[in-house]
Amino acid sequence: MIERVRFGLVGYGTGGRVFHAPLIASAANIEFAGVVTTSPERRAQVTEQLPGVETYDSIAALAADGVQAVAISTPAATHAALAVEAIEAGLAVVVDKPFAPDADAARKLVTTAEEAGVLLTVYQNRRWDSDLLTIRKLIENGSLGAIRRFESRMERWAPERLPGAAGGGTLLDFGSHLVDQALQLHGPADRVYAEVHGPDGGLDDDWFMALHHTGGVESHLWGSWRQAGPGPRFRVTGTAGTFISPELDYQETLLKAGKSPARLGDRWGVEPEHRWGHLFRGATGAPVESCRGRWDTFYPAVAAAVLGEGPLPVDPWDSVRAMEILDAARESATTGTAVAL
Repeated sequence: MIERVRFGLVGYGTGGRVFHAPLIASAANIEFAGVVTTSPERRAQVTEQLPGVETYDSIAALAADGVQAVAISTPAATHAALAVEAIEAGLAVVVDKPFAPDADAARKLVTTAEEAGVLLTVYQNRRWDSDLLTIRKLIENGSLGAIRRFESRMERWAPERLPGAAGGGTLLDFGSHLVDQALQLHGPADRVYAEVHGPDGGLDDDWFMALHHTGGVESHLWGSWRQAGPGPRFRVTGTAGTFISPELDYQETLLKAGKSPARLGDRWGVEPEHRWGHLFRGATGAPVESCRGRWDTFYPAVAAAVLGEGPLPVDPWDSVRAMEILDAARESATTGTAVAL
């Protein structure tokens, strides 16, 4: 019999319902015990979509029922306070991105968990995007040579949709992923320049950031809800070639369609051939088979860490460093100058 961790979820909006619940429920070493929500509508959805999973009014009630770990997927401004509540209850904690509103709050949260001896990690699921894993493989096998420029975008055309307060704005929302991915591939950065735009009185909905990594790579990152002609998801240029991946990882589409790793098994995260990226050397490009996307490995790794059988999948200090860059990006956008890190 495999030992299973009793796991809870706080919040059952789009994030909790689409991006967390199916992956928690699919993990073999997890017992999905309950969802914290006080909304009658959300409670009804839990009952319908997750048979056997209980609903609770609070984290304290969840903890009192023997839950060992919890994932927090609520509006961004509530993440830190709810995480502290879970830490004080002795629960291992997964916090959705954005981890915290700024680097100071993120640093305080990690320190609080360490002092309490409680496991804390961040839901940086896009470290296991198919296209990012493919890029990592190309870098490691030398197909691109020495990397010179890394371009990464999350751009959408929805000018009528203003970023909601739940995500904290497009820079925090998309930037939490894009900065983390750039740091994972290319190491620390020592300078950032950013341009951030948004409607008067509203949260930012369009931004550009340039990171200079200490190893010499230049990362150019874009996030937007009002880009009518989205660029390729990735373009990575090295001394031996350029890799272009056109579309966002397929796992998001699968989850939004109601699919899960439990239902698809080994077909989970496999990119259709027409979505593969191409490696260019001049005018001609050859398709590169995409690595399998592996969001399904995150929660099993968290459960293993709770059981003392492995490390956390994401070091929370990585997210502190990413928040330092996002803070510097806001400063840069305000001053119009590059900011040293």
